[in-house]
Amino acid sequence: MRISRIHWVWVVALCLMLVLGGWGLHSVVALGSIATATASPMPTATAEAGLSAFDERAAANELEAQIIAVYEFASPSVVNITNRSYIYNRFMGTIPQEGTGSGFVYDDQGHIVTNYHVIEDAEELLVTLADGQEYTAQVVGSDPTNDLAVLHIDAGENLPKPLPLGDSSQLRVGQFVVAIGNPFGLQQTLTTGVVSALGRVIESPEDNRFIGEAIQTDAAINPGNSGGPMLDLRGRVMGINSQIISPSGASAGIGFAVSSNTARRVIPKLIAQGYYPHPWLGVNLLPLSTTTAEMLREAGIEVPVDSGLLVMETVAGGPADKAGIRGGDQRVRIGQYWFPAGGDIIVALDGKPIDDLQTLTVYLETQKSIGDTVNLTIRRGDQELTMPVVLQERPRE
Repeated sequence: MRISRIHWVWVVALCLMLVLGGWGLHSVVALGSIATATASPMPTATAEAGLSAFDERAAANELEAQIIAVYEFASPSVVNITNRSYIYNRFMGTIPQEGTGSGFVYDDQGHIVTNYHVIEDAEELLVTLADGQEYTAQVVGSDPTNDLAVLHIDAGENLPKPLPLGDSSQLRVGQFVVAIGNPFGLQQTLTTGVVSALGRVIESPEDNRFIGEAIQTDAAINPGNSGGPMLDLRGRVMGINSQIISPSGASAGIGFAVSSNTARRVIPKLIAQGYYPHPWLGVNLLPLSTTTAEMLREAGIEVPVDSGLLVMETVAGGPADKAGIRGGDQRVRIGQYWFPAGGDIIVALDGKPIDDLQTLTVYLETQKSIGDTVNLTIRRGDQELTMPVVLQERPRE
């Protein structure tokens, strides 16, 4: 009995030693790992290694704080715009129809900037400030070509501070931007993204016109965002949100904004005179392609080149007419259509080859003003001529 007890004591002691010894071994390994990790230098941000986890968190926190600051600075100056019109039912009663968009305070005189398509065909316009105050707005001026409009409200001391316009030529692809607006009527919504591309050309609300210098972004832009500001992280308006490409009608990550430099050129004119004067050549043009040129040749028209802009007509007394540009002197039928042919063919504009209306429109809108001279290189039979044309103001309808 005594021997058994001693044996049991030794067995228990041995088990305890093994268990405690195991704990001790594991503790040494773990502490050794920590000690080794602690002794290693903290990774630093280099071109090869990139940011450390610590630096990434710091950068994310800084970006988050900056976005919050931009929202707090700019959102009080972003407004909701209600476009109201009326239709008659079969009982001759009026039924209001409404659309909504966004805009922002431009100056301390009560001017609000938005898109033209936000206010198009409105019979009544209402502007709602961030604090819920609602004002009837008057149209000061609009420019369908660049999809811009200016409204005015009399908010007195309640008018929020204006938002500054930035220089969109300083934007870079990859730069962070934020959009603030009222998508689907949800007021004061912020979305974030980057500049996806610069210098895009988008369709204008006006037929056969284009808007150059547009900014592409992946910041979510939805119906109701139109007219609201796209801002950089310093709170400057770099664009006016305008269009999206989407098969569903909602944001698909491809949105466009009219650039702040376009707005800087157009808005003062809208405030001063109610419209923007556009430079004009005074010609009716047909873009040529290899197929079109061959069809004209088959119809008996001499076409010396396969690309360019065929001058079908010049407006009497217009810039091109005064410069001696010739329109078509023959009528030909291609398919179901008759049109003038045999006129000059514009192949270059200020020395740069040109073969489509989009390039011509954007160049005149963004690079030229009324009274400027453009040099048209034309083909007339076997001659190539350079003819200076002084731009005039495009007639207003």
